[in-house]
Amino acid sequence: MMDDVAKRGLVLLGCGKMGSAMLAGWLQGGLPPASVTVLDPKPSDWLQGTGVNLNTDLPDNPAIALIAVKPQMMGDALPAMKALGGGGTLMVSVAAGTPISTFEQSFGADTPIVRAMPNTPAAVGRGITAIIGNAASTATHLDLAEALLQAVGQVVRLDNEGQMDAVTGVSGSGPAYVFHMIETMAAAGVAQGLPEDMALQLAKATVAGAGALAEDADEDPGQLRVNVTSPNGTTQAALEVLMDPKHGFPALLNRAVKAAADRSRELARG
Repeated sequence: MMDDVAKRGLVLLGCGKMGSAMLAGWLQGGLPPASVTVLDPKPSDWLQGTGVNLNTDLPDNPAIALIAVKPQMMGDALPAMKALGGGGTLMVSVAAGTPISTFEQSFGADTPIVRAMPNTPAAVGRGITAIIGNAASTATHLDLAEALLQAVGQVVRLDNEGQMDAVTGVSGSGPAYVFHMIETMAAAGVAQGLPEDMALQLAKATVAGAGALAEDADEDPGQLRVNVTSPNGTTQAALEVLMDPKHGFPALLNRAVKAAADRSRELARG
């Protein structure tokens, strides 16, 4: 499958943080730089040193074109790719809040299109991406999109595009929730008498370690929580605050994820 990409070529529209993370993953995975064409108005020094075709003419019939520009730049950027629509090129978008219908208007409904929602840990190969294809995309197209996006982490497939708003609320925006949790854990440690740098080190390592444990363990997170909670101990005292149904994590995160999903729906409507 990736041999076909290497032979026919891959086009990357936009090479910011997300585009660069994916490109680095593909090149490390063995995709020849000469098979990649990148269109980016302000290429980084790193990009210019990769050996890819930079801001050159597009190949005639690339296997895949990946759109990684910000949604507000879409109107200016898409015309450069219009010639690739309606042919054998799979279009993959990682632009947040931009529905498949927007791309079908530009490229035609007969063009295979996959919408993807990655998240920022893709930059360190630990992302997770949700994908959904349009009616013109086949199982082979989805397999190709998944193979490409696995260069930066895990991939899940959605049943319908409407689920993308919930994905945005959980994993798309979710890293920022965790970063804020690290901030507030560290601040709470300082309030209890720790030096700032030590409190931050403890909070970062605790969140990173617990996340790795949750991902690798056979038990679900609820059971892991039970495993580390001694009756009437320190963890239970903290969890009685955090698990309060009105003021703790359950209500707070439900509101936060809903707010992000609602905003995603608003953006999609334009």
